[in-house]
Amino acid sequence: MRTDTGKTVFLKDYAPTPYRAPHTSLMFALHPTRTVVRATTLYEPVGGGPLELAGDGLSLMAAELDGAPLDESAYEATPDRFVLKAPPAEPFALTLVTVVSPDDNTELMGLYRSNGVYCTQCEAEGYRRITYAYDRPDVLSVYDVFVVSDAEGEQVLLSNGNLVDRKVSGGRLTAHWHDPFPKPTYLFALVAGDLGAVTDEFTTMSGRKVELNIYVERGKEPRATYAMDALKRSMVWDETRFGREYDLDVFNIVAVSDFNMGAMENKGLNVFNDRYVLADPNVATDQDYAGIETVIAHEYFHNWTGNRITCRDWFQLCLKEGLTVFRDQEFTSDERSRGVKRIADVRRLRAAQFPEDASPLRHCVRPNRYDEISNLYTSTVYDKGAELIRMIHTMIGEPRFRAGMDDYFARFDGTAATVEDFIGCFSIPDPGAFMRWYEEPGTPRVKVAESFKDGRYTLELTQVPAEGASVKPIPVRLALLTDTGAIDPAKATVTGGEIGTGHIVLTDRVTVTVNRLNAAPIASVMRGFSAPVTIERAPDEARDLTLIAKDDDPFTVWDAVQRLALSAMQARYDGAAIDETPLAAALGTLAANAGHEPAFRALALILPTRQALIEAIGQNVDPDRVDTAHQGLGASLGEKMRDVLARLHGAPLPPADDVSADAAGQRALRNAAMQLLASAGDTGRAMAQAKNATSMTDRLAALGALAFTNAGEADEALATFAREYDHEPLVLDKYFAMEAMRPDAEALDRVRRLMEHPKFSLKTPNRVRSLIGAFAQNVAAFHRADGSGYRLVAEVAKSLDKSNPQVAARLLTSFSDVRRFDAPRREAAADVLADVLQTATSSDVVDIARRLTAKG
Repeated sequence: MRTDTGKTVFLKDYAPTPYRAPHTSLMFALHPTRTVVRATTLYEPVGGGPLELAGDGLSLMAAELDGAPLDESAYEATPDRFVLKAPPAEPFALTLVTVVSPDDNTELMGLYRSNGVYCTQCEAEGYRRITYAYDRPDVLSVYDVFVVSDAEGEQVLLSNGNLVDRKVSGGRLTAHWHDPFPKPTYLFALVAGDLGAVTDEFTTMSGRKVELNIYVERGKEPRATYAMDALKRSMVWDETRFGREYDLDVFNIVAVSDFNMGAMENKGLNVFNDRYVLADPNVATDQDYAGIETVIAHEYFHNWTGNRITCRDWFQLCLKEGLTVFRDQEFTSDERSRGVKRIADVRRLRAAQFPEDASPLRHCVRPNRYDEISNLYTSTVYDKGAELIRMIHTMIGEPRFRAGMDDYFARFDGTAATVEDFIGCFSIPDPGAFMRWYEEPGTPRVKVAESFKDGRYTLELTQVPAEGASVKPIPVRLALLTDTGAIDPAKATVTGGEIGTGHIVLTDRVTVTVNRLNAAPIASVMRGFSAPVTIERAPDEARDLTLIAKDDDPFTVWDAVQRLALSAMQARYDGAAIDETPLAAALGTLAANAGHEPAFRALALILPTRQALIEAIGQNVDPDRVDTAHQGLGASLGEKMRDVLARLHGAPLPPADDVSADAAGQRALRNAAMQLLASAGDTGRAMAQAKNATSMTDRLAALGALAFTNAGEADEALATFAREYDHEPLVLDKYFAMEAMRPDAEALDRVRRLMEHPKFSLKTPNRVRSLIGAFAQNVAAFHRADGSGYRLVAEVAKSLDKSNPQVAARLLTSFSDVRRFDAPRREAAADVLADVLQTATSSDVVDIARRLTAKG
């Protein structure tokens, strides 16, 4: 088990290794408790001195140098370190034989078994749990891998690259895989076991045939067909949009049930959490299908942005992740709806990254230090990292962006690159100033001020940097709307900012002036959410109602709805009187407008989250009043919009097996209407839908409408659902999550009872996330005044600290917004975290607990 060493790694201390490792040969003799790994690595000196390799809990069986046994005096070996004291001055082959126990590997890092299937996860530092190695992303090696099965009979034996040979030797099946493309240790993968497969092929743009395989638990092959379709569409898109062709003879995906992450992009052999592969309308929702499409694309796109070009060190993690998130966002935008996708991405950014940026866990997109790299797989790295790429695209336009990407691929293919390498491929004005986005944490604010006098309209935008940060270039998409349409940009005078195609680049302050107007225009600011900033602007209901009615930018319309709804919700929290009729009327008109996509109208009907209200309140938040305000606004809007909502919910249903984006949007609109109706007390529709739904999307939406409005029928409906799907793990995860999120006084006791459920196990990450992780998002229940919600999550984290510290650390991040609540809750959380810090042994948990309890 990894333990806290107190070692902090700093970007400024980066230095290349004194030895390269151009080739690695691995032989695995598989066994559940005693797998023997023989690793032979060719090392080439580029510096000198001892060869120091990392390990993690390893047991060394033998060591050889150029085929001859090494005298024990020539090296030092501990479970966590191997040192060859005096390596040869010429290239040499070092062979190390280790033994590992896949069955005992509960951390799910390195080599482990999931339901009898051998599997690896090596990012970020799991390879060192297999054999001693540099185990860092800037050491690239060509791999030959030999796998010997642990049983007689047919088995799937997979590794990276292309299959060279497969045969029976000594009564056991063996396979030899060769990956011709140099890769770091974190991209190594091995899978072995009894699996079924869905197979297909793809012809690349140069005419090469590529074999495609998705391996799943036997009997579940039909549920992988959508994932295969998503993979092929991803391959076509990457060729068309970025000119990137797949480079091996085979592309394999394996779905396993026990996985700490969503998926892993190992070269030619992607390993997935099965929730992002398996789907059919009887067990998966439209959201599941969209998730599969996104994650399949994301991991495939890593072949070029992450594998062929990897990151020099883990500080550059955003280079592969932020860039690839941007690419998967663009893929989904092209495949589905660009406006709807943009709103969905902003919702996620605001829900996760903005709070993270204002919490004790804040960090730069490219951090300059870390104590545990596993804790930096965050929304800041992924989602804000993608926003920085999007800003570059906005500022220079698609043709120049594509040219820059082509240059990046040409210059850095086969290397480990840095953010500076990437930025240097694009013609960005003042790249040094743009790098501040990577180097400084926090969310900038943009203040908007307007005036209109004597026909002269003035709009002033002022940047307010985050605390301790400096000004940065901010692309602002802007339109000035009048009764006769948008004002021609040529009629505006802009001072203080650089003008681009369809945007203004704001640094300190920009002033936009238009003369000879009969009336003040409506400024549509930050269209398409052109930068990850918050906007400070005087509240103006009339302005927002006009934007809802007249703006043609989907994000701006949705954002205006969110502002008005959040303002109404906050007024309810404060006990202030507010007329919600104009909001209900505007929202009803928008929802009924068939000129808008159904998916967009559905998003407009979804209330701002409780987290958004917490952020708006700021300090000394009362979570019970948050729940009351949230539920109250839903009830009010549902009542005021009853007729419109009833018509929307009564619209014809698309076929259950139609999982297209259009059908998903129609279902989403019907179900959003049903949720608001249930909030207003009309639960009969939800109950009928729960009984008669023909798709999992509609069934879960109905159950959610009952559960989240505390309907009297919820208990029976959920219990029936759990019994019906007791044999379906992925569906049962949805049940656990729904029970954990119910906003009632019984939530804590319900979760404790469910922890005794025969299908709950702390050994299964998906199940832990679905119950304990979901409970930590249940605002009133987690933040109970007596601290019992905090104690529950901490108890689970402390238990997992010893078996799966990555999952434990993720649970603890739910404490990051406790600072916004009242003093008794802050004190209760501090006591709980202090106890966790005192007892924790893993670097993952210690790092998070230490940062959450740090003063200042």
